[in-house]
Amino acid sequence: MLMVPNRRTEKQPILVVLHQERSSPGRVGQMLTEKGYPLDIRRPVLGDPLPDTLAGHAGAVIFGGPMSANDPEPFVKTEIDWISVPLKENKPYLGICLGAQMMVKNLGGNVGPDREGMTEIGWYPIRPTAHGRLLMDWPSMVYHFHREGFDVPRGVKLLAEGDAYPHQAIRYGENAWGVQFHAELTRAMMHSWVVRGASRFTMPNAQQGREHLEGRMIFDAPLRAWLWNFLDLVFDKPAFETAQPVKPNLESV
Repeated sequence: MLMVPNRRTEKQPILVVLHQERSSPGRVGQMLTEKGYPLDIRRPVLGDPLPDTLAGHAGAVIFGGPMSANDPEPFVKTEIDWISVPLKENKPYLGICLGAQMMVKNLGGNVGPDREGMTEIGWYPIRPTAHGRLLMDWPSMVYHFHREGFDVPRGVKLLAEGDAYPHQAIRYGENAWGVQFHAELTRAMMHSWVVRGASRFTMPNAQQGREHLEGRMIFDAPLRAWLWNFLDLVFDKPAFETAQPVKPNLESV
């Protein structure tokens, strides 16, 4: 499925990989189309093929999902193996949560739960590393919804750290990025996740639904501003280097 910006653009589409029939690229999709990128949305879990090359794309984003990067389903292995395409072609790649874990698996790293069964479900602090601080400013609190994390394979740079899960953002080479947290949630998406994911709020270290929604009122604005700039860093470095304006209002209802 192709989503096109409202205005005419010369930019190539960005490949968007989602993992459920009703999944949405959320705020990432909104911002990318605002920046002039069409979106080529595919769902391999439902049988959509992935391209053999990204020569016709500006880059790719693999989003999160309820499955694990360790699951035996064929589409999971297919996506993990496919990440070699942007890596070999040096095309911009962004992995969000599961998408970051899949990149780590592709690079020979490990994905798994905390030894004590801790989760990150709600708002938790992150801290940029020295390398991360050199790249850009980072939010102090981010939104999570996961119970597995990843290690840092050889050749990968750690950009941000956390408490329960120490590896929160990574970079491989010049153009491959992964984040463990979710900056893409619109308000409607968060309400849906809080309702549909309520059974997980009893897990160790998980926050209750009201904390998710209250935290959004406090922490979401800087997270949204960070995402706008971060997408330029990933997909349009010249735009990132020449100006980093905060887009004032891309919140959906």
